[in-house]
Amino acid sequence: MRAPVLGLFVLAAATSAAQTPPAAEDAAATPAAAELRAGKGFIATRVYSDAEDQKLLAAFEGLRVADVTDGVDAVGLQNVGLMDPEVRPVWKDPKTFRHRFVGIAVTARYVPTQRPAAGRRPVQEYDDWAGDWYDKLSPETFDQALRKGSALVIDDAERADVGSIGSYNILAWKLRGMVGVVTDATARDLDEIETEGVPLYFRRPGRGIRPGRNELESVNRPIVCGGVLVMPGDVVVADGDGVVVVPRAHAEDVARYAHKIIEADKAGRRDLYEKAGLPPDPSVR
Repeated sequence: MRAPVLGLFVLAAATSAAQTPPAAEDAAATPAAAELRAGKGFIATRVYSDAEDQKLLAAFEGLRVADVTDGVDAVGLQNVGLMDPEVRPVWKDPKTFRHRFVGIAVTARYVPTQRPAAGRRPVQEYDDWAGDWYDKLSPETFDQALRKGSALVIDDAERADVGSIGSYNILAWKLRGMVGVVTDATARDLDEIETEGVPLYFRRPGRGIRPGRNELESVNRPIVCGGVLVMPGDVVVADGDGVVVVPRAHAEDVARYAHKIIEADKAGRRDLYEKAGLPPDPSVR
């Protein structure tokens, strides 16, 4: 006769545990909960004027990644902003250093798609599908935010074999005033990009087109690229040593210290050049 009583007790306990407490139901129905379910960003994007950007760019003129890294250390931010060294220049100009740039970050984030691929279709139908994807799912609306001195930094679908950056769009971005591009993923048309002379820093080649592979998630929001946080308006410095991102709030102090480093370096190497009988080059002028 005890078994039925025990069974009723277990059933009652299970039923009680399955019920949602009234307090939890009330909390789930609040406006704050509804806002979170709809998605919410917690880091605001600060907007800077063109004049503010140009003043900051002037402060960083001529600085290298090494100098800026020393400046970041000097303000107490050791290793902050140093991208993974695998993010490297597609091409280098060892004579005049055209691959180097200093710019103000404009950010974009692409994510891997969950949508099905096009499959086999008639040519026109495939072209329409791809065009629709470019227009609605994977556009380049960030190009409207580019201006003189912008550095485009892209967080892309790292494992997708996709060339979000190619010889056409990178040159179009340059015509808007952009000084260089950094991505933690891939690019294609690398021979043509080198010929065009547009600075590009990436991990590896990517051959496919964006349709069927990625979607644009956001523009000018905080992103992670090369393992570091990049905020819109940060200073991006890139050369043969890789890429360093300087938080805007510390940028002037970093630049001030970095200039001390590079001037001492140039003076010391000019002396060594003279002793070695080497003619002066742009790195010591």
